[in-house]
Amino acid sequence: MDGRKFVESEFKLEEEFEKIVRENHKALFGAKSIFFDIKNKIDSKTLGAAIPDGFLFDFKDEENPEFYLVEVELEQHDFYKHIFPQITKFFAFFKNSASRNNLVDKLFHFIKSNAGLEQEFKQYLDKKEIYKALKDITENSQNILLILDDNKKELQEVSETYTDTWDKMVKVEILKQYTAEGKTIFTMNPDFEGLGLVEAPETESEEPLEKRYTEAYHLEDVDKKIVAVYERIKDATLKFDSGIRVNPQKHYISLTVTPQSYPIGIRSEKSESM
Repeated sequence: MDGRKFVESEFKLEEEFEKIVRENHKALFGAKSIFFDIKNKIDSKTLGAAIPDGFLFDFKDEENPEFYLVEVELEQHDFYKHIFPQITKFFAFFKNSASRNNLVDKLFHFIKSNAGLEQEFKQYLDKKEIYKALKDITENSQNILLILDDNKKELQEVSETYTDTWDKMVKVEILKQYTAEGKTIFTMNPDFEGLGLVEAPETESEEPLEKRYTEAYHLEDVDKKIVAVYERIKDATLKFDSGIRVNPQKHYISLTVTPQSYPIGIRSEKSESM
């Protein structure tokens, strides 16, 4: 760039990598994101003896905000001895309502103790009460964002093996930093704002999407009232035209229209955000 050669940074310590995320979170996650780290203010028992490196609230869709436990790891760390057990503890946390309520209490008190942070939440919540909003978001959106400095080959294996946890709940970002003469460039793959909306390309050896991802896959553990609403929307839409079909993808269910049909279609977001 401008005659400068940018060199990729190599992180020797996880703390250095965490600092990059913490200090550049708006650039990395978007202007409508809120990220904070309260590791020194939270008991490890709150999250099943594992504390994430941060908590991320994404308000780019203010009607359906997303919540993430953020874990920052170096590629050099052993996957099955270090990364795998850490993420597994987060799965256990999300399944425990008492632990979720305990975390909401701690997040609420931390937000209320920080006037700037409280005001930032209020701009997205309108007149909603902060505590109630936190509880609703953490119950309806349960994601784990794993940020690495390089890819780990084991990720595909565990995603295909543990489809109800790793494949559904873990979003992976590869973050790299390049520097030259005091200037810095960051790259994130995939771009966070498109995370969960774009399907990864399939290889010839992979099982077809229609066999791996079904309506049942997305509706598992979803509240029965929400499933009933989805079924009513689907049934009403299918009556528009015989060419409309249900087309489940990895992160959402779509209703698509064949070319000869009318251009009518709706998309239902993935089950976590229903």
